[in-house]
Amino acid sequence: MNDHSAAIQAMFGRIAGRYDLMNRLMTFNRDRSWRRFVVRQAQLSPGGWLLDIATGTGDIAFEARRQVPDLHVVAADFTLPMLRVGQGRNGAGGIAWQAADTLRLPYADNTFDAVTSGYLFRNLDNIPAALAEQVRVLKPGGRLVTLDTTPLPRSLLRPFIQLHLKIVIPLLGRIVSGDGSAYRYLPESTLGFKTPGELADLMRAAGLIEVTYRRFMFGTMAAHWGIKPGNTAPELSAAP
Repeated sequence: MNDHSAAIQAMFGRIAGRYDLMNRLMTFNRDRSWRRFVVRQAQLSPGGWLLDIATGTGDIAFEARRQVPDLHVVAADFTLPMLRVGQGRNGAGGIAWQAADTLRLPYADNTFDAVTSGYLFRNLDNIPAALAEQVRVLKPGGRLVTLDTTPLPRSLLRPFIQLHLKIVIPLLGRIVSGDGSAYRYLPESTLGFKTPGELADLMRAAGLIEVTYRRFMFGTMAAHWGIKPGNTAPELSAAP
C-alpha cells in the first residue's frame, strides 16, 4: 500500500462512526436516492452476484439487497472500521463483508454480474488500475456502475456551492465527526476530480462499452455506468 492509500484508509477509519450521518447532512438526504439509482442501473437479477467495492458502511449493498432480495452481495472495503459499522446494521447478515483493496481485488476473473461503488474514484491516485480490476472481475455482459462527486459546473449557483463545500462542510464535519481535516479533504477532492466526461473516457479506455452518465444535485454528483463486452452467460450457482 502506498502513502496515499494509507492516508485515505486512516482518514476513513477515523470518521467511520459518523460517516453515514455526515453523508445525509452534506447531501440534504439526497444520497439515498442516488444510491437507489446506482442499483437500478446495475440491472441485477435474483440469484446474481454483486461486488460493492469501497462499500464503506454498505449503503449500496443494503439497497441492492432491498431491491433484489435473492441477490448475492459481496461488500468489500480496505477500511476495517467502516466494515465494522456496516456489519452492525440491521440486515447485515445477508451480506458477505470482506476486506479488499480496489487496486488488487482478491476475486477470479469473470466472477460478478455487476460491480458498484460510491465515492471511490476521487480518492484514488490510479483510476485506470482500479477500473482494470473491476472490469477483470466482471462477467462478460456485466455492468460497472459508480457514483461520485464532480467538479463544479459553471452556473449562477457556483459561488454558493463553493461556499457549501469549502466552509459549511468542514465546519459541519468538525462539529459532527470531530475531524475537520477529513471534511476539508473531501471538498478538495471534489474540486480536483475528473469531469464526468473525463471519467467516462477512462471507463471506455478500460474496455467498457455503452458508457453513460447522469448528473445530480446541480451537477455536483454523477453516476456513471458501462458494460463489459461479451455475451452474458450467468452461472448463478458459482460463488466468488
